[in-house]
Amino acid sequence: MGSSCILSILLLTSFINLGFSADYTSLVYKGCADQKFQDPTGDYSRSLENLLDTLTSRSSSTKFYKATSGQGQSAITGLFQCRGDLSSNDCNNCVKRTPDVSRRLCGNAIAVRVQLGGCYLRYEASGFRQVSATELLFKICGSTQASGSGFQDRLDAALGEIGKGVGSSGNGFYTGGYQSVYVLGQCEGDLASGDCADCVKAASQRAKSECPASISAQIYLQQCYVSYTYYPNGVPPRSLSSSGSGGPNTQKTVAIVLGGTVGVGLVIAVLSVVRSALNKKGRPKYTGDY
Repeated sequence: MGSSCILSILLLTSFINLGFSADYTSLVYKGCADQKFQDPTGDYSRSLENLLDTLTSRSSSTKFYKATSGQGQSAITGLFQCRGDLSSNDCNNCVKRTPDVSRRLCGNAIAVRVQLGGCYLRYEASGFRQVSATELLFKICGSTQASGSGFQDRLDAALGEIGKGVGSSGNGFYTGGYQSVYVLGQCEGDLASGDCADCVKAASQRAKSECPASISAQIYLQQCYVSYTYYPNGVPPRSLSSSGSGGPNTQKTVAIVLGGTVGVGLVIAVLSVVRSALNKKGRPKYTGDY
């Protein structure tokens, strides 16, 4: 397969509540290539099984890992990443579920992206071309619109902290809150600190332009992700079991271009913004830990 080959994938989406009660192993969305492995010798199947076994085993000790299995035309590259606030056990449980989901939903597709609530898996045949780190892949805009004055100023201030936070945290993961706006950002595990900050800043700008006045949004770029939720009346007592956005706009699907350079991938999924912030309530800034 030539390196110039670009594969367009339509994300078939499944949505979960933005509230953090959602199961971290629940499906958020999937992307499956139309092309299938031509595997008369079984080389692709063996490479894929070895890759998935490696990724699954590594998830018990780290929250990001990438690897290549096989050689030549049968080589397959993949990676996983867990949400920065998951425990090692939860990360492992999440990643262990992704191989079954990918097989069941995507079969023998030569490129697959599976996003669960707490982790993400991607694998693809070698030879795919990389897309821009700030390419918009997917978005969820809350259906409820902010009313009254002050929202945009609060949102700007809260989103601005993500770029600072991911750079200073040392792990590319940040959670924070500013006047009832709770934010979360995460970058691909091996993205350099400066590039990570630039990526989440770009994602923050897309959040404002793609979801104007929405009180919640999730923006997925190729190598980073940001999310925010605004509670104009304060965090409701039932926020643990209900969506802070009044429901996402489920009519949005995004066609993505899936590249194949090693290490390129979408990061994380629907992130539990409010939980991470509330766990650190009372501090002027909130910084998540790996």
